Amino acid sequence: MSSTPESLDTATQTELEAAAFRQLVAHLRERGDVQNIDLMNLAGFCRNCLANWYREAAEAKGIALSKDESREIIYGMPYSEWQNRNQTEASPETLAAFAANRPDH
Repeated sequence: MSSTPESLDTATQTELEAAAFRQLVAHLRERGDVQNIDLMNLAGFCRNCLANWYREAAEAKGIALSKDESREIIYGMPYSEWQNRNQTEASPETLAAFAANRPDH
């Protein structure tokens, strides 16, 4: 049986979206070698964007999360720890690309 997004009930669609989100977060946690600035330059979002969107969704439900708490949910560790383990110095070319293409979100 083939399903289309229109044929899924809301609960099933939410479950599938949540599973996909969890897989994305798990993948990003495994790929500490992928820098946030590179994600921003190539895809227009990064781990910090996901953390911000998560926090905004929580706030819309009346759940207070700090920036640090939402980042820890996405990174799987405190942000400062992730930075110390994984963040590298961006090249001048990467910084220039970021400045030219920085998303407005």
